[in-house]
Amino acid sequence: MVRTRFAPSPNGSLHLGHAYAAVTAHDIARSRGGTFLLRIEDIDGERSRAEAVTEFMEDLAWLGLAWDEKAVFQSQRLASYAAAGERLKDMGLLYPCHCTRSEIAEAAAGRGPDGPIYPGTCKQRDVDPAGAAWRIDMERAITLVGPLHWIDERAGPQLATPQIFGDVVLLRKNLPASYHLAATLDDATDGVTLVTRGLDLFPASHVHRLLQALLDLPVPTWHHHDLLVEPDGRKLAKRRGTASVADRRRAGEDGKALAAALRDGRLPAGISVSNALHHET
Repeated sequence: MVRTRFAPSPNGSLHLGHAYAAVTAHDIARSRGGTFLLRIEDIDGERSRAEAVTEFMEDLAWLGLAWDEKAVFQSQRLASYAAAGERLKDMGLLYPCHCTRSEIAEAAAGRGPDGPIYPGTCKQRDVDPAGAAWRIDMERAITLVGPLHWIDERAGPQLATPQIFGDVVLLRKNLPASYHLAATLDDATDGVTLVTRGLDLFPASHVHRLLQALLDLPVPTWHHHDLLVEPDGRKLAKRRGTASVADRRRAGEDGKALAAALRDGRLPAGISVSNALHHET
């Protein structure tokens, strides 16, 4: 039975792009007699706000979306991230790094989906692990697991190419885990069988498939949906003045009618749908 999830981070209000993602995950679960889950990705330090969680739940209810089990929180799973990190260290796949963003930008070996590709500077050094970020030795990890494949419901079978990211950070300096590690572990813990998310995260699935192989995790199917974007093609963002779902709710709009419009592709003026990959910098 299919299990989907909507997993927002409480560091800002939901906008229509989030609403579209939630409607997609919810409706797929409902249409297939499955389960729709709500996960709060609240490990982003001081940026995570408890009041935003309440707002999210009110927004989803206003849209007519109901989750089927008790909401879960990443902040309650820190031990699992640490354990996975230690396992990868024991496998000789992680190394500490103290390089700054500016240093990486100056010495970058090209550009990947997340920005400048790390050139492996600290992999060649004796680095103090205290206060360091921990990067995966991508070449060694790929050699260990061999060729990997994954399936997207819309794009079809995919050959995993996590090397496009270079040696990404899995354990961050100031946070328990990176998005790549935390989301992969959480989807396995939650029994998610269909990972629904925007096309902007399509490349991330290559890394997540690698982590599933390394950590002996179940492999879901993916469904990367189109993005709602500004007229200039950029993703919606509250900081650029995009109206939030909460703003619309408080203004007295009909939430269920808005959800129906999103399903039908009837979008507010100035917002369009893109099926291209967009990466914000």
